[in-house]
Amino acid sequence: MASKELKNIFLSASIPLPERDAKYFETADIVAIRDAIIALTTVVLPKHKLIWGGHPSITPLIYYVMEKLGLNIQEHVQMYQSLWFKDKFPEDNNRFENIVFTESLKDIPSSIQLMRERMLFENDYAAAVFIGGMNGIEDEYRMFIEKHQKAILLPIASTGAATRILYDTLLPDQFKNERLLKDYGYMSLFQNLLIDKI
Repeated sequence: MASKELKNIFLSASIPLPERDAKYFETADIVAIRDAIIALTTVVLPKHKLIWGGHPSITPLIYYVMEKLGLNIQEHVQMYQSLWFKDKFPEDNNRFENIVFTESLKDIPSSIQLMRERMLFENDYAAAVFIGGMNGIEDEYRMFIEKHQKAILLPIASTGAATRILYDTLLPDQFKNERLLKDYGYMSLFQNLLIDKI
């Protein structure tokens, strides 16, 4: 497929940590989060481009799919990372060529905010997928809809955590779909609700 036909899909995802806000961890379905990320990557990467913020619980899963599929398609992935965390970057980062490093500012919140602004405002997106996560999911959702008003929004509410809260409280009714709540057949879900529609 010619690169001009590649569409950007934004992924906002993480696996909640028990030591952080309990409201995210208590409802998180960690198996579903992993399954959804693996299915999304499997369905999207051969045809389009996945862009994400390099969360250490997510990046290894994306690389796992690339390896499993035998895909050498570095142009189909782009990761953003804040240099604030440069001493904690996971080893898997070294396996990706397309990493955008953003400046380290005075503290973690401002450094993450800068990374998100660049990630969300420097690219055009056909869709955004939200999986699991903590407060960053809600922050990225609000930023995303400000800039990309025509994009498809897919919060995979069955993965629980922040994405379920997003689905219940922030998502406009026209994007709600019973499959996002109850369908764990993520391969067909992403094929039908994402790939077939962009």
